[in-house]
Amino acid sequence: MKKKMLLLNTTVLLGLGGVLSTPAYASTIQDMESQKSQIQNQRQDVQSNIKAASDELTSLQAEQDQMKAQLERLTIAEEENNKKAQQTEADIKETSKQVEQLEKEIKLLQEKLEKRNDILKDRARSLQESGGNVEYLQVLLGSSSFSDFVDRALAVSTIVDADRGILKETKNMQDELKTKQADVKSKLASLEDMKAELDEMTVQLAAQKKQKDALAKELKDKEAKNEELKASLQAKDSSLANEQSTLEQNIKDQKAAEEAARKAAEQAAKEAAKKAAEQAQKAASAPAEKADSSSAKAEAPKASSNDVAPTSAPAPKASNVVTVGNRWIGNSAYVFGGGRSQSDISRGLFDCSSFVHWAYSQVGVNLGPLGSVSTETLKHAGTQVSSSQMQPGDLVFFDTYKKDGHVGIYVGGGKFIGAQSSTGVAIANMSSGYWKQKFNGRVVRI
Repeated sequence: MKKKMLLLNTTVLLGLGGVLSTPAYASTIQDMESQKSQIQNQRQDVQSNIKAASDELTSLQAEQDQMKAQLERLTIAEEENNKKAQQTEADIKETSKQVEQLEKEIKLLQEKLEKRNDILKDRARSLQESGGNVEYLQVLLGSSSFSDFVDRALAVSTIVDADRGILKETKNMQDELKTKQADVKSKLASLEDMKAELDEMTVQLAAQKKQKDALAKELKDKEAKNEELKASLQAKDSSLANEQSTLEQNIKDQKAAEEAARKAAEQAAKEAAKKAAEQAQKAASAPAEKADSSSAKAEAPKASSNDVAPTSAPAPKASNVVTVGNRWIGNSAYVFGGGRSQSDISRGLFDCSSFVHWAYSQVGVNLGPLGSVSTETLKHAGTQVSSSQMQPGDLVFFDTYKKDGHVGIYVGGGKFIGAQSSTGVAIANMSSGYWKQKFNGRVVRI
């Protein structure tokens, strides 16, 4: 009987131990926990990359904002320069009309003078034939030209009043002719300067348009790459998050299944123990030794968890004039006639002379009224020195579309800073290439 009861209890305990141990569950959960840990590590790496990419995107966004601002400046510059070009063309047409009108007036004056010339010749001939005043005849014969004759004849006091009136009228007509001819020459010179400015602006507009298009393409390419990078990182993180979520759900389901199995095993063990006790009581109808009622209780292995919690300025000095303009490098645009209002300055819209005026104003030096500043006023603003004695801060002049058509500030090392038509404010090399050819040797020290 003892042997039979021992065998029964042993069978029950072995069965209970086999149910409660559930090695298959423990192995599956352990594997999933390991996979989850690996995914968490991968996701931490991806999130670290996302943060780095996010920082890069922020930097790129700031660069894009700067590029957009520069595009806006170039657009404004293009519009302003187009207006200037249109106004110049209108001025050329108007000046051409004035020149045509002056030429007509000159032609009429010349016709009148020819008639006066004929009258005076006839009167001189009549005077000679009638034995007139010898002094008057000597003036006529000794003059080198008709104009010279008029001037000399008026100095002769013996001519008759009628001749004197004609001569004075002729002299006035000659003076008027000279004045109109001078006006025509001046207007023609102005016309040529305006035409040169228009040609220069055409080149500037083409350069600015090219720069604007290049910046627009660069901006578009960067935006596309940024979006692609952002989408790729977000997709990777989303994929890993889904994998992690799936594993967490599987682990949860597996633990629930294990808990259900454990409870079922405990219930089976209780029922088996109860049944064994009942059988033992029936078998104990005769005196017998009581079976050892103590039995070993198997403990279901506890599933281990490998979850890892996720971790989380001084006063300005004159010497600074060579550097104060650096803030506008890459943040400005060239506008012919620009930089003469606070609105233009705040948007970084300059031409060469207004930039020089602004730079010196930043170090407390006034180069005259801003509204009328030009290369002409600046070349008389200081003392001219030899180019061999050139120092940082000196003004340097270049012959571009006209004599002294461009000005900049010498910064040393054969370079100058200025507002250039194709780049806006920039540092350029004047010791070689284009600017070396255009430098005319004029250096002005303020």
